[in-house]
Amino acid sequence: TLVASPRSTLVMVRDQGAVVGASTALPLADEEEDFRRPFLAAGLDPGHFYYFGESLLLISHRGRGLGHEFFDRREAAARRHGFARTCFCAVVRPQDHPRRPSDYRSLEPFWEGRGYRAEPGLATEYRWQDLDESQESPKPMQFWLRHLDR
Repeated sequence: TLVASPRSTLVMVRDQGAVVGASTALPLADEEEDFRRPFLAAGLDPGHFYYFGESLLLISHRGRGLGHEFFDRREAAARRHGFARTCFCAVVRPQDHPRRPSDYRSLEPFWEGRGYRAEPGLATEYRWQDLDESQESPKPMQFWLRHLDR
């Protein structure tokens, strides 16, 4: 879906020529049905939202403000494409999840500081295979929304 969308965005971070991070975004209307369905069920038009997909950054490059840069650039792309609302979804895992690092810090304060709010009842499931799984399984995902002019 990302490659097929003419309004998609890819933010890439390089360090001495090597890719150390990337972040994606595209109109929610161009995203897979699993991501659009909760919006339709809640009476929200997916065509009004710019969806932020994956953000990946090597551990060695975290804590340098690049997370803010990912959001700044994707929010700028949303505005450039005429969107006033942005969204993303985050996997919901229990506090005692076996793959949670001992030094884990929630990103929720970071997202809230940028004006995003978890939207109660706006959730989906997406399937993938975790490293400790032998096959794909559904993972609960919570949507976070922001109105860019606020």
